[in-house]
Amino acid sequence: MNNFKKIGLTALAASLVSTSAFAGELTVSGSAALNYENYQAADSTTSASNGTKAYSMGNQITFSGSGELDNGLTVGLSFVLDQGDDTKSTANTATSVAGGGAPFDGHSISISSDSFGSLVYYGEGGDSAQNAVGDTAAGNIWDLWDGRNGASSKLKESNGGTNFTYTLPSMVDGLAVSASYQPAGSNDESDTAYSLTYTGVEGLSVSYGAGSNDSAAGSGSNSDTRSIKLSYAYGPITVAYSDHEHDSNAANSDQDATAYKLSYTVSDAISISYAAEEIDSENTSHVDAEYTRISASYTAGGMTVSGNMSEMENGTHTTAVAGDEEYVGLSVSFAF
Repeated sequence: MNNFKKIGLTALAASLVSTSAFAGELTVSGSAALNYENYQAADSTTSASNGTKAYSMGNQITFSGSGELDNGLTVGLSFVLDQGDDTKSTANTATSVAGGGAPFDGHSISISSDSFGSLVYYGEGGDSAQNAVGDTAAGNIWDLWDGRNGASSKLKESNGGTNFTYTLPSMVDGLAVSASYQPAGSNDESDTAYSLTYTGVEGLSVSYGAGSNDSAAGSGSNSDTRSIKLSYAYGPITVAYSDHEHDSNAANSDQDATAYKLSYTVSDAISISYAAEEIDSENTSHVDAEYTRISASYTAGGMTVSGNMSEMENGTHTTAVAGDEEYVGLSVSFAF
């Protein structure tokens, strides 16, 4: 190879490296928190978790990279490190869950443009389009007791996790439309979902989502979930309401959850709210599970101090006192 060819190849390599470095960028963001929790059961003699007090910390780092291709498409990659997520039991191997393993959390790749919209593949940690708008207006208070003290009122949803989500390009001002698809897995049918969110009126947000969670064909446990949520902000006051309906082929598995929340912004730094949600089971032997919460937060720069007092009644879908419990939580969080 003569010197002219060497010079030409060296210049080409330098050009490619320079173009790649110019077109893409990598950003790192994170959060940290110190938390205090106190569970207090209505009857200490029937609840092993009565008086449970605990301190914990939250930590999460997100790596995000993106670059624009010559054809106008933007390709992005996101990867999350979260020490508290995806913890496996000692019986599981590091490869027993595809894409999982502490401290690695959700990761995704996206392809987008103004005319194409956005297509995201979640290797782990993705929500279905319905789940993305499916949290209750009260903020899923029930989740404080998920798996504790015999509570069984878990909000049922469409299937998420590893999936494709496509958000259409803007067609109507203020209207966002998304659809998701989770391919069929072992002994499982594929699942689909969609959602629409309208924010075209100042202060108003209206969302509707629907999706499926289907098991193997013929198993009789196929289900569909629908969520509607709306909120309206007028000055310092925001009112929100949601209705969440889950229909299943399995006997006594239907569920309906309603919730509301009233928020007041005292200042740019201080806000307070009151929220309530109720989960009704199809099973005629069940009573409604009810949850309430009073919360307040103070934000200064990248620091937020928040606290809430929450209460569960009939969390086991019975009137047994073991299903009644109170919760106090305090948190100091930092974003960087």
